[in-house]
Amino acid sequence: MATGLGAPLLLAVWGTLGATGFLKVEMAGKTQVVFLNEDVTIYCKIPGSLLLDSSIMGVIWFRKIGGSEMEARLYEYYGGHQAAFRPGASVPLELLERGDASLRLPGIQLREAGEYRCEVVVTPQKAEGVVQVEVVASPAGKVTLDQAPMKENRYACVVCKTSGFYPESITITWEKWTQKAPQHLQISEGVFTGPPVKNEDGTFNVTSYLTLKSPVEADGAIYQCVVGHVSLHTSQRFSLPAIETAESAMDNDFWIYVFSIAVAVVFIGLIFFLWKRSCRKTNASSSDIS
Repeated sequence: MATGLGAPLLLAVWGTLGATGFLKVEMAGKTQVVFLNEDVTIYCKIPGSLLLDSSIMGVIWFRKIGGSEMEARLYEYYGGHQAAFRPGASVPLELLERGDASLRLPGIQLREAGEYRCEVVVTPQKAEGVVQVEVVASPAGKVTLDQAPMKENRYACVVCKTSGFYPESITITWEKWTQKAPQHLQISEGVFTGPPVKNEDGTFNVTSYLTLKSPVEADGAIYQCVVGHVSLHTSQRFSLPAIETAESAMDNDFWIYVFSIAVAVVFIGLIFFLWKRSCRKTNASSSDIS
């Protein structure tokens, strides 16, 4: 590592510098969206910089605490000294010397969302940048068919369970399509979506129900639960396979029965053929001996 100003001297000089001069830093816009539990990089770069001398450089990262003006120090590097106040926080030195002061954070959590401030010194200049970090979690979904509760009324209930998403706001709609009508048709009747339920880790679950009148609607349609969330670039679709009517189920049973009989006949015929062939060979051997 290059030598030069010692850590105490550089830190003392740091406090006297204003955020002026030609030094500038670029952040990832006003807001940077990251995903829960992922290893993330919060961007802070000196644009157009050549190879820099790390001995006269420094970087400190801060995060505002809650909604207050107080800041927690996450990471610092100056004069060959570095310290991580958030476990795993780092700024790779080889990248810092090329003007990249981006902060690496492993396994980011929901509580770590907020305003981040990157403060960079290349003596005698100082610059800083601020970015709002939003932590989101994408929903996981599953669609199942529950016919038992309302079986006596010949009703079926399609259930869409969506879990592990953040923030709380989410949209769920229902659609169906058939081979006869391949365009997606939105369903508005018989839909009930419960309130979001908060998990221990701060994410949310929600369940939506679609009540069907089978056999009226058990027409081979594909039913889909369509989920919209800020963490998704496009809506997610979770599908229920085509529901069989009683008639189609009977047809399937008939053809399975026919196929089973055909296999049995072929098997018996093969056994008979092998038996006849064996008898002929035995008779031929007896004739030769005589």
